[in-house]
Amino acid sequence: MIERDELAAWLRLIETPQVGRETARRLLARFGSPQAVFDARPAAWREVAGSAVAASLADPPATLTALIESTAAWLAQGERRAVVTLADAHYPSSWLETPDPPLLVYVQGRPELLARAAVAIVGSRNPTPQGRENASAFARSLSQAGLCIVSGLALGVDGAAHEGALEGAGSTIAVVGTGLDRVYPRRHLALAHRIAQQGLLVSEFALGSQPLAAHFPQRNRLIAGLASGTLVVEAALQSGSLITARLAAEYGREVFAVPGSIHAPQARGCHALIRQGAKLVEQASDILEELRLATTAQPGGPTQASAPPAAEDWLLEALGFDPVTLDALVERTGTAPAELAARLLELELDGRVARLPGQLFQRVKLA
Repeated sequence: MIERDELAAWLRLIETPQVGRETARRLLARFGSPQAVFDARPAAWREVAGSAVAASLADPPATLTALIESTAAWLAQGERRAVVTLADAHYPSSWLETPDPPLLVYVQGRPELLARAAVAIVGSRNPTPQGRENASAFARSLSQAGLCIVSGLALGVDGAAHEGALEGAGSTIAVVGTGLDRVYPRRHLALAHRIAQQGLLVSEFALGSQPLAAHFPQRNRLIAGLASGTLVVEAALQSGSLITARLAAEYGREVFAVPGSIHAPQARGCHALIRQGAKLVEQASDILEELRLATTAQPGGPTQASAPPAAEDWLLEALGFDPVTLDALVERTGTAPAELAARLLELELDGRVARLPGQLFQRVKLA
């Protein structure tokens, strides 16, 4: 565990106003450690970072003592809690290969997962039922192949990816946009607790930090940086998922996208990525092959679904995979609306059809 004096020096460096991550890295490169930074003379600070930063370094933040106390108390609550710094053995080399690595992260769970080969899975907070199923199925298959799944604990695709990943040996890392003493969104409280037990929670933000909008793009760079590749499962054209994908590409990592219906707004971001050179994927083995990673489990993925009962084939075939209205199904099948509605309800209860807003129905292909 990090010593209290070392922790205090890191927190003072990070929390000092006007000392951003780039300036902090310059100071560390010059002096070697946070303790050495604060042992140096103000004239040396000015040489590295200028007069304004030197003045800030000379005046510890008013909130520093309380932050040190609360962090020390949080760390003391369990062996599965830690602070990982640039100087820590658990610090992942993958972050060091990015232009803006975090100086310090708070972790809860299994820190050894930071060293495991990983794939990020991100996407819409409001996915279609098929998108949610795809995220879970890809995560499950990749985790069963030994890969750790990294995502952001958001609603929708992120949550489904974490849940699927927990079913495999690779497990999952959730990089969050709050302090680790808070869970956002609250609907994922139980999921966060499961991840803390079986996987790893990671945050760059100090304890007590609220879910501010500016935190999430900053968090996305950590997701992209941890992973060998990023898979986008449904995303609008303007979304945080595309930010993560862009960062992954800038870091020289692979970007993958799952294609969807040309009529679905959630598919447009994925289609844009594919046009820009992202790899179109249909099953987990596509990712494993591209990354040249050997699988430790049987090939699997969302395209390998068990066949539905033969009696239902005609309606599932008529549905296709695009959202469709009941009137359109009547025209396609020549079946009375009442009979179609009854069969659709049966398929919905069986999890093979989803009812969407606007009286639309969509087939869900199960893994």
